[in-house]
Amino acid sequence: MKTFTADIKHGDCLTVLADYPANFFDLIVTSPPYADRRKNTYGGISPEKYVDWFLPRGGQFLRVLKPAGTFILNIKEKAENGERHTFVLELILALRKQGWLWTEEFIWHKRNCYPGKWPNRFRDAWERCLQFNKTRHFKMNQEAVMVPMGDWKDARLKSLGKNDVVRFDSQVGSGFGKNIENWVGREKAYPSNVLHLATECGNKSHSAAFPEALPEWFIRLFTDEGDLVLDPFLGSGTTCAVAQRLRRNSVGVEILADYCGLAEAEIKTADYQLFENGAKNGKRINSGNHKVH
Repeated sequence: MKTFTADIKHGDCLTVLADYPANFFDLIVTSPPYADRRKNTYGGISPEKYVDWFLPRGGQFLRVLKPAGTFILNIKEKAENGERHTFVLELILALRKQGWLWTEEFIWHKRNCYPGKWPNRFRDAWERCLQFNKTRHFKMNQEAVMVPMGDWKDARLKSLGKNDVVRFDSQVGSGFGKNIENWVGREKAYPSNVLHLATECGNKSHSAAFPEALPEWFIRLFTDEGDLVLDPFLGSGTTCAVAQRLRRNSVGVEILADYCGLAEAEIKTADYQLFENGAKNGKRINSGNHKVH
C-alpha cells in the first residue's frame, strides 16, 4: 500500500527549515510575496530591502535541496516611478553569488489576462519562473511534459527538402542545428520555455493563488513519484495539493495560520481525488497522511 504525505508547517520558512537536514528535498517550487505586494496579508517588503530579506531564506533552500534537485522561483518585478524596478535582477545576481546556478528562465504567459493600459505601458501578461540548481547535473524528466506536435506537422513534414534530411546547422554561426526528418511520425514534441497557462480565477480565499497547472508542470518535469516537494511560501496550499494528486510527498510552510487551515482543506480534497482515482484504476492507495504543525 502506497502512502503519500503532505506536511504543513506554520511559521517563517527561515526558522522552520533550520530543523530539516541538508540535501533533503527533490524540488522547491514557490512564489514568495512580491515586493510591496499583499500588504494587507503579508505586510509588504520594499523593493530596496527585498534581496536582503530573501537571501537568508535562499541560503536555507540551498542547504536543504538535494544536489540533483531544482528550485523554481515564481516572481515578478513591478513598475515604479515610470520604470521597471530592478530587485528581481539584483536577486538573481545575489543568488548566483550565494552558490546557485541560474539554469533557466521560464515565462508564464497568462492566457486569460484582461485588457489594460497605462500612459506609458500596457498590462503585464507574464511572470518569471526562474530555475536555479546546486549542480549542473540535475533530475529532469523532459518526456513528462511533451506536447502535441500541432497542425504544422501536416504541412511542414509532408515534403522534405535536402536540408531537412540532414543536420542543418544555423547559418548565423550560433552552433545550433536541426534535423526536421527526426520529427516524421512523431505525435509529441518538447515544449518551449514559455508556459501558456490561465491565472487562478476562483482565488480560494487567497489574494494570489497559484493556478494548479503551474506547480504541476514543474513537479512533473523535475520529480518522480514518491519524491519530496517543498513550497516554503505555501499560501492556499496549491503546491502540496497538486503534489498529492501526482503521488509526490510534500512539505509546505506558511507564516499565516489562517492559510494553513485553507491549505489543509485543499489537501483533503486532493486526498479524496487521489483515493478515487486509485480505486478506479484498481490500485490500493492510502493518501490520508497529512498534518498541520
